Amino acid sequence: MAWFHRPKYTIIRKVQKTDTKIPEGMWVKCDSCSGILLKKELDDNLNVCPKCGFHNRINAKKRIEITLDSNSFVEMWPDIFSVDFLNFPQYKEKLEKSMKSTGLSEAVIVGTGKINGMDVAIGVTDFNFMGGSLGSVMGEKIIRIIEHAYKENLPLIIISASGGGARMHEGIISLMQMAKISAGLSKIYDKKLPYISVLTDPTGGGVTASFAMLGDVNIAEPGALIMFAGPRVIEQTIKQKLPPGFQRSEFLLEHGMIDMIVERKNLKNTIFSLLSKFTANLKK
Repeated sequence: MAWFHRPKYTIIRKVQKTDTKIPEGMWVKCDSCSGILLKKELDDNLNVCPKCGFHNRINAKKRIEITLDSNSFVEMWPDIFSVDFLNFPQYKEKLEKSMKSTGLSEAVIVGTGKINGMDVAIGVTDFNFMGGSLGSVMGEKIIRIIEHAYKENLPLIIISASGGGARMHEGIISLMQMAKISAGLSKIYDKKLPYISVLTDPTGGGVTASFAMLGDVNIAEPGALIMFAGPRVIEQTIKQKLPPGFQRSEFLLEHGMIDMIVERKNLKNTIFSLLSKFTANLKK
């Protein structure tokens, strides 16, 4: 029998470690339920949380992409720029910063396109450009698309994401846009062309007080903040706590301020269905 002596040392195998790096930005956290989501999963779900249904904000270009038929959008008047005619402090710098970060010339994109083959005129505001605030150029672009819809007999859609309200940097000129656009919409009504207003998070101030609430049908996304003055301003003014859900789309629907709440995935077909009914009545 052979005898074997146990070695007085321990053999350690060298295992080469490989660092598995997760690409930056691959995961995102839901602002509502705090769930951790794959960014691709969120993108594929139209930026709506698949766990809790929270509708994240999206920019104007993405909004056009998911609302209109593929490659049907034709932008109009993209080269109109705001002017600092009041020499308002830091206004030029804010405009330049917004243009650089968004790739837009103003806080609204307007043009024509198709929804399920139906020709429409559309305007979409972008919260990322100075809060989507209403200034002279936004007003001009919106009134131009209204006039184009009037001339070409097109249904009109305006999708609002304008928590900034009227742009204080342009003083009374910005407030004038509220009346200007509202007067333009009256021509649409007189011609019996349908106008669908879509209110998304957030919609406030002078936009809420004018064209956002003047649609033949006013649609809101779930949970959207829709207001004139913000809740913090109101609480500080009246020195009272506001009721739960105040100024959210569900609260406004309950109190008769909007006509319906539609999830983002159903918005395109809902708009098409409404416009089909309106235009069918016009043809009779």
